[in-house]
Amino acid sequence: MKNPLVLILIFLFVFTNSIYAQKTNYFPDRSVKWEEKDPLNFKINLKKLTEAVNFAESNEYSGSRDLRIATFKGFENEPFHEILGPTKKRGGPAGIIIKNGYIISKWGDTKRVDMTFSVTKSFLSAVAGLAYDKKLIANENDAVANYIWDGTFDGNHNNKITWEHLLQQNSDWSGEIWGGKDWADRPPKEGGLDDWKNRKLNEPGTVMEYNDVRVNLLAYALTHVWRKPIPQVLKENIMDEIGASTTWRWFGYEDAWTEIDGINVKSVTGGGHSGGGLFISTEDMARFGLLFLNDGVWNGKRLISSEWISKAITPSQPNVNYGYLWWLNKKGDQHWEGLSEKIYYAAGFGGNFIVIDKENDLVVVTRWLEPSKIEEFMQKVNASLR
Repeated sequence: MKNPLVLILIFLFVFTNSIYAQKTNYFPDRSVKWEEKDPLNFKINLKKLTEAVNFAESNEYSGSRDLRIATFKGFENEPFHEILGPTKKRGGPAGIIIKNGYIISKWGDTKRVDMTFSVTKSFLSAVAGLAYDKKLIANENDAVANYIWDGTFDGNHNNKITWEHLLQQNSDWSGEIWGGKDWADRPPKEGGLDDWKNRKLNEPGTVMEYNDVRVNLLAYALTHVWRKPIPQVLKENIMDEIGASTTWRWFGYEDAWTEIDGINVKSVTGGGHSGGGLFISTEDMARFGLLFLNDGVWNGKRLISSEWISKAITPSQPNVNYGYLWWLNKKGDQHWEGLSEKIYYAAGFGGNFIVIDKENDLVVVTRWLEPSKIEEFMQKVNASLR
């Protein structure tokens, strides 16, 4: 048996080093110019880093800058698809690379507010984590029907669905919300729609299907758990705390109103699939990424539990590359070759990414990078570190 004094000394060493690691990272205050440092301060190869940035700038997303057009082209296989929420013409390529909290490279207009599409999902995951931390959700494996009893989760199939199933996108919830039918969201490109509509439902937790209708359902359920608008929850608990600007907005569809305590509350979307979602600047995205790089702590203050973050980046059973609305760089179908398996990231239509690389103490944000180029881009960034 080890000497108790030795164990205490080991604990103090680990604890002190953890606090020191937090203090060595820079956290930008609100409304100040984010401090920049020469990459050479971190022994980063400036030539290779410049090559990576040039690559991002020269590989702009090939879709239209008019996102109403781009969205329709991207989802033309869907029946009934229409724009139900706000959209905005996008800017050009932009991005930031953060090392130890400092900007070591940036390009484009990093203060411009643009749509982020499914990057929004990772913000929604954080809102679920806050509900978990505040015991509004007792357990991620609880049936959502125990919290939302208005009929949305009625039936032998839907009443089995847990919060984790919704967060991992493997619930196979069947129904309609805000005019969106679950089966009509990203249907197979081959085969009849009637066959897909009347398919046998998968047991919750067994098959992942990327589906915005069900993510919007999660946002609706969380709205009722919090009993107030989700953007307000995010603002008060995270965005204000990390010094985000006042320019970001989170929209829902035009008719997505629900009554809570006699007040009409807008239920937001988990992306911009039919409009709406999070509209935000590159710099505010980077602040959010820096919070997760530091395991939920901002400048010494814990905002979201490490327990939740650990759950959020644990691979789901049906898809090793997906956690709680975060993508994971595990060795599966979407592994980035040659890069750390500890990397995780938020990803959205049109090449919007927030990449968390804890091994290298990096946050990388890209806007409007051709999505198929993200792996090559990150490989170039990684090469600059060696």
